[in-house]
Amino acid sequence: MVNTNSSIIKKILMAVSGMFLMIFLIQHFTINITSVFSENIFNTFSHFMGTNFLVQFILQPILIFGVVFHFVMGFVLEIQNRSSRKSRYQYFKGSENSSWVSRNMIISGLVVLSFLFLHFYDFWVPEMQYKYINFLPEDPNRYYEELVHKFHNPVRVSLYVISFIFLSLHLLHGFSSSFQSVGTDRKYANQINFLGKIFAIVVPFGFAFIAIYHHLMH
Repeated sequence: MVNTNSSIIKKILMAVSGMFLMIFLIQHFTINITSVFSENIFNTFSHFMGTNFLVQFILQPILIFGVVFHFVMGFVLEIQNRSSRKSRYQYFKGSENSSWVSRNMIISGLVVLSFLFLHFYDFWVPEMQYKYINFLPEDPNRYYEELVHKFHNPVRVSLYVISFIFLSLHLLHGFSSSFQSVGTDRKYANQINFLGKIFAIVVPFGFAFIAIYHHLMH
């Protein structure tokens, strides 16, 4: 028998970490979209984020912890839910009780996690190597060219676009589910669902647009 209180706490922690990551997505998207309109603005924002002590040594470790925590908690809850379902029901018609997206959050989550590893490999690892291994002099104008260079490869761009599609699917359920888990008043359910759909479409497909734009334009 699954401890109900423990399950509720895990779901709340999962929701809070998801909300934190959604805030990060907005911030990350806001900076990246400037690369479409202005090389200088993008370099300015990126240079600030890449050299600010608070961002680098406090917020960045918190972000990495948040990513790991969210996905580990997701796997724990998935295993717990499957175990609970088997013990309580002889026959579970999942397709009649929930959407495909909600039933397969673990799949979309795994794809997003795989993408994060690729993204870290493409951007975070070279950044750490540039600053803390090679100790190269800081160049405030290097960020735009580094971004453009990564999107020359059509295979990488395709992987990014596919990953953003799965991120969109993950957010379609995860956004509203997060607010529900923290006890948001049901009278706001329709507004939250609508906002969630907007968020799940605009942000992931905005990221995909950035990758495709730089691939085609450079």
